[in-house]
Amino acid sequence: MHNDNPCLVPYPSDIRLFLTDVDGTLTDGGMYYGTDGTEFKKFNTRDGMGLQMLQRTGVKVGIVTSENVAINENRARKLGLDYLKQGARDGGKLAAAREICQEMGISMQQVAYIGDDVNCYDLLSAVGWAACPADACDKVKSIPRILVLTRCGGDACVREWIDMILDKR
Repeated sequence: MHNDNPCLVPYPSDIRLFLTDVDGTLTDGGMYYGTDGTEFKKFNTRDGMGLQMLQRTGVKVGIVTSENVAINENRARKLGLDYLKQGARDGGKLAAAREICQEMGISMQQVAYIGDDVNCYDLLSAVGWAACPADACDKVKSIPRILVLTRCGGDACVREWIDMILDKR
Protein backbone atom coordinates (compact mmCIF):
# COMPACT_ATOMS: atom_id res chain seq x y z
CA MET A 1 0.00 0.00 0.00
CA HIS A 2 1.12 3.53 -0.76
CA ASN A 3 0.24 5.50 2.34
CA ASP A 4 2.15 8.64 1.67
CA ASN A 5 1.48 10.87 -1.26
CA PRO A 6 4.34 13.31 -1.79
CA CYS A 7 1.94 15.66 -3.58
CA LEU A 8 -0.42 15.85 -0.61
CA VAL A 9 1.94 17.31 1.97
CA PRO A 10 3.69 20.30 0.37
CA TYR A 11 1.04 22.01 -1.76
CA PRO A 12 -2.54 21.40 -0.58
CA SER A 13 -3.30 25.05 -1.33
CA ASP A 14 -3.02 24.14 -5.04
CA ILE A 15 -6.21 22.05 -4.89
CA ARG A 16 -8.94 23.95 -6.72
CA LEU A 17 -11.36 21.06 -7.36
CA PHE A 18 -12.23 18.07 -5.17
CA LEU A 19 -14.18 15.24 -6.82
CA THR A 20 -15.49 12.00 -5.40
CA ASP A 21 -17.02 8.78 -6.64
CA VAL A 22 -20.27 7.59 -5.02
CA ASP A 23 -20.65 3.80 -4.80
CA GLY A 24 -17.88 2.32 -2.67
CA THR A 25 -16.58 5.75 -1.70
CA LEU A 26 -19.39 7.97 -0.39
CA THR A 27 -21.30 4.72 0.27
CA ASP A 28 -20.25 1.25 1.37
CA GLY A 29 -20.93 -0.04 -2.14
CA GLY A 30 -24.05 -1.92 -1.10
CA MET A 31 -27.15 -1.74 -3.25
CA TYR A 32 -30.35 -1.71 -1.23
CA TYR A 33 -33.74 -2.31 -2.83
CA GLY A 34 -37.24 -2.08 -1.40
CA THR A 35 -39.95 -4.54 -2.37
CA ASP A 36 -41.26 -2.02 -4.89
CA GLY A 37 -37.84 -1.78 -6.58
CA THR A 38 -36.90 1.53 -4.96
CA GLU A 39 -33.14 1.83 -4.57
CA PHE A 40 -31.58 3.13 -1.36
CA LYS A 41 -28.04 4.19 -0.48
CA LYS A 42 -26.53 4.99 2.88
CA PHE A 43 -24.35 8.10 2.91
CA ASN A 44 -22.15 9.16 5.81
CA THR A 45 -23.01 12.61 7.18
CA ARG A 46 -19.36 13.25 8.09
CA ASP A 47 -18.41 13.02 4.41
CA GLY A 48 -21.10 15.57 3.59
CA MET A 49 -19.90 17.95 6.29
CA GLY A 50 -16.32 17.56 5.05
CA LEU A 51 -17.30 18.44 1.49
CA GLN A 52 -19.07 21.56 2.74
CA MET A 53 -16.08 22.52 4.94
CA LEU A 54 -13.73 22.21 1.96
CA GLN A 55 -16.13 24.19 -0.20
CA ARG A 56 -16.06 27.03 2.34
CA THR A 57 -12.30 27.36 1.73
CA GLY A 58 -12.99 28.18 -1.94
CA VAL A 59 -12.38 24.70 -3.34
CA LYS A 60 -15.07 23.58 -5.79
CA VAL A 61 -16.50 20.15 -4.95
CA GLY A 62 -18.41 17.59 -6.94
CA ILE A 63 -19.39 14.04 -7.73
CA VAL A 64 -18.32 12.07 -10.80
CA THR A 65 -20.08 8.71 -11.04
CA SER A 66 -20.90 6.00 -13.57
CA GLU A 67 -24.46 5.67 -12.34
CA ASN A 68 -27.27 7.99 -13.27
CA VAL A 69 -29.77 7.88 -10.43
CA ALA A 70 -31.93 10.39 -8.61
CA ILE A 71 -30.41 9.46 -5.23
CA ASN A 72 -27.07 10.95 -6.27
CA GLU A 73 -28.76 14.09 -7.57
CA ASN A 74 -30.67 14.47 -4.30
CA ARG A 75 -27.47 14.09 -2.25
CA ALA A 76 -25.55 16.60 -4.38
CA ARG A 77 -28.39 19.10 -4.16
CA LYS A 78 -28.77 18.69 -0.40
CA LEU A 79 -25.05 19.35 0.11
CA GLY A 80 -25.00 22.24 -2.37
CA LEU A 81 -22.17 20.70 -4.41
CA ASP A 82 -20.76 22.65 -7.34
CA TYR A 83 -20.75 19.74 -9.81
CA LEU A 84 -22.57 16.48 -10.43
CA LYS A 85 -21.53 14.40 -13.43
CA GLN A 86 -23.56 11.19 -13.71
CA GLY A 87 -23.50 8.40 -16.26
CA ALA A 88 -19.76 8.81 -16.79
CA ARG A 89 -18.92 5.36 -18.18
CA ASP A 90 -16.12 3.94 -20.33
CA GLY A 91 -13.57 6.67 -19.72
CA GLY A 92 -16.32 9.15 -19.05
CA LYS A 93 -15.13 10.00 -15.55
CA LEU A 94 -11.84 11.35 -16.87
CA ALA A 95 -13.65 13.19 -19.67
CA ALA A 96 -16.11 14.70 -17.16
CA ALA A 97 -13.27 15.92 -14.94
CA ARG A 98 -11.45 17.43 -17.93
CA GLU A 99 -14.65 19.22 -18.92
CA ILE A 100 -14.95 20.73 -15.43
CA CYS A 101 -11.27 21.74 -15.48
CA GLN A 102 -11.74 23.46 -18.81
CA GLU A 103 -14.78 25.32 -17.47
CA MET A 104 -12.83 26.38 -14.36
CA GLY A 105 -9.63 27.19 -16.25
CA ILE A 106 -7.49 24.83 -14.15
CA SER A 107 -5.23 21.87 -14.83
CA MET A 108 -5.77 18.25 -13.80
CA GLN A 109 -2.85 18.71 -11.39
CA GLN A 110 -5.10 20.99 -9.33
CA VAL A 111 -7.73 18.27 -8.94
CA ALA A 112 -8.14 15.89 -6.02
CA TYR A 113 -10.19 12.74 -6.67
CA ILE A 114 -11.15 9.81 -4.48
CA GLY A 115 -12.48 6.57 -5.94
CA ASP A 116 -12.42 2.87 -5.23
CA ASP A 117 -12.79 0.66 -8.31
CA VAL A 118 -11.47 -0.02 -11.82
CA ASN A 119 -13.83 2.52 -13.40
CA CYS A 120 -12.04 5.21 -11.34
CA TYR A 121 -8.54 4.13 -12.41
CA ASP A 122 -8.01 6.49 -15.37
CA LEU A 123 -9.20 9.55 -13.47
CA LEU A 124 -7.22 8.64 -10.34
CA SER A 125 -4.11 8.23 -12.49
CA ALA A 126 -4.59 11.64 -14.16
CA VAL A 127 -5.20 13.94 -11.18
CA GLY A 128 -2.61 15.70 -9.07
CA TRP A 129 -4.06 14.33 -5.83
CA ALA A 130 -5.45 10.78 -5.69
CA ALA A 131 -6.84 8.83 -2.76
CA CYS A 132 -8.89 5.69 -2.22
CA PRO A 133 -10.76 4.02 0.64
CA ALA A 134 -9.00 1.26 2.59
CA ASP A 135 -11.22 -1.33 0.89
CA ALA A 136 -10.58 -0.14 -2.68
CA CYS A 137 -9.71 -2.76 -5.29
CA ASP A 138 -6.05 -3.78 -5.60
CA LYS A 139 -5.67 -2.18 -9.05
CA VAL A 140 -6.62 1.21 -7.61
CA LYS A 141 -4.34 0.74 -4.60
CA SER A 142 -1.46 0.09 -7.01
CA ILE A 143 -1.63 3.55 -8.64
CA PRO A 144 1.66 5.36 -8.03
CA ARG A 145 1.43 8.05 -5.33
CA ILE A 146 -2.16 7.21 -4.38
CA LEU A 147 -3.06 7.77 -0.75
CA VAL A 148 -4.72 4.67 0.68
CA LEU A 149 -6.87 5.89 3.55
CA THR A 150 -7.50 4.00 6.79
CA ARG A 151 -11.31 4.17 6.52
CA CYS A 152 -13.46 2.13 4.15
CA GLY A 153 -16.00 3.41 1.66
CA GLY A 154 -19.13 4.73 3.38
CA ASP A 155 -17.25 5.01 6.69
CA ALA A 156 -16.21 8.69 6.35
CA CYS A 157 -13.14 8.00 4.19
CA VAL A 158 -13.85 11.17 2.21
CA ARG A 159 -13.89 13.16 5.46
CA GLU A 160 -10.65 11.48 6.55
CA TRP A 161 -8.91 12.82 3.44
CA ILE A 162 -10.55 16.25 3.60
CA ASP A 163 -9.44 16.63 7.23
CA MET A 164 -5.87 15.86 6.13
CA ILE A 165 -6.09 18.44 3.34
CA LEU A 166 -7.58 21.10 5.61
CA ASP A 167 -4.89 20.48 8.25
CA LYS A 168 -2.24 21.30 5.62
CA ARG A 169 -3.91 24.41 4.11
